[in-house]
Amino acid sequence: MTRKLTITVSEDVYVGLHRTVGRRRISQFIEKLARPHVVPVDFDAAYRQMAADEEREREALAWSEGVIADASGESRDASR
Repeated sequence: MTRKLTITVSEDVYVGLHRTVGRRRISQFIEKLARPHVVPVDFDAAYRQMAADEEREREALAWSEGVIADASGESRDASR
């Protein structure tokens, strides 16, 4: 559900929003800016969703193993 909100801004901000963001996109722009500050994030759900993505998990494991090999000075082929 969306709600209508009337805000007051200076002329400079108004002109800048129209010039930079464009007409009919200002609401989305302001929501994207405000959302992280006013809507709590459900980190547990986000981590569960990431863990369920098996392809992402495989890529993350391969990346972390490469970092460990790089840090230890081993070549990647030597660790196999």
